[in-house]
Amino acid sequence: MPGHAGKDGMTFPREARLVRRGEFDAVYRAGKRRSSSHFTVFFRANELPQSRFGFSIKKALGGAVVRNRIRRRLREIVRCHRMEIPAGWDIVIHPKSAVAKAPFAALTADLLWLLQSAAQAGK
Repeated sequence: MPGHAGKDGMTFPREARLVRRGEFDAVYRAGKRRSSSHFTVFFRANELPQSRFGFSIKKALGGAVVRNRIRRRLREIVRCHRMEIPAGWDIVIHPKSAVAKAPFAALTADLLWLLQSAAQAGK
């Protein structure tokens, strides 16, 4: 079944996601922002034992196929590296246009660096 753990136990469960409009709005309203060449990240402390993630992909980045591919790549980075990302944050990730063509390894390194530096700055 898609979205469920394989043998390695790495999942992206519902409690690790921002799903409601109000959750996104709270991060935009009360959170901080950091940018890199590939992403703009909005983050806000959430008083929870884990960080929660949301993705917002603008239509300007491409058609549905392109946007869904970007979303899948970002979700995979977060799923594989959740333990390296500081806990206790609500995080909304906005990819920039360069994401569609960038190599996966470059996106991974850039996003992890951005999330770790944002968490340090937010403390």
